[in-house]
Amino acid sequence: MLQQICESIHNYFVMEKHDGQFTAAEGVISLPFLKDGQRFLIAGSVLNDGMYTYHTNGIKDDDDTAAVGLKDETWAGTICALAVPPTLIALSEEIKTWVANNGETVNSPYQNESVIGVYSYTKATGGSGAGGAVSWQDVYKSQLNRWRRVAF
Repeated sequence: MLQQICESIHNYFVMEKHDGQFTAAEGVISLPFLKDGQRFLIAGSVLNDGMYTYHTNGIKDDDDTAAVGLKDETWAGTICALAVPPTLIALSEEIKTWVANNGETVNSPYQNESVIGVYSYTKATGGSGAGGAVSWQDVYKSQLNRWRRVAF
């Protein structure tokens, strides 16, 4: 979810970029310029593009919830050291919970349905989700705006 949020606000909080040849083997990559627990972004890889949390003994996904090993690969690309604010990380957990509780509604093109006597439905309008349903971007827009960039 954190990567989706960063994509949505056009801000990955890049501190520094490192171009070069990188190798991931057995789910681990050695990146001495990162601190344990720091997030980073891989770009230019065929198999491993995305946001991860760095740990010397393995990699975790962008939500830091489950071990996700990198696929074995050597590539020429860029690794960006990130400095994602803790308040955004906390907000991403709140958004993740909101999506889990409201995902079915957001993905439906209908606001409500009724089968009492005669079938009827109301089309959802006004949001940026499917069929105009309100999405997490709509709900959390004002809270995310402080980090939003025009381009990245």
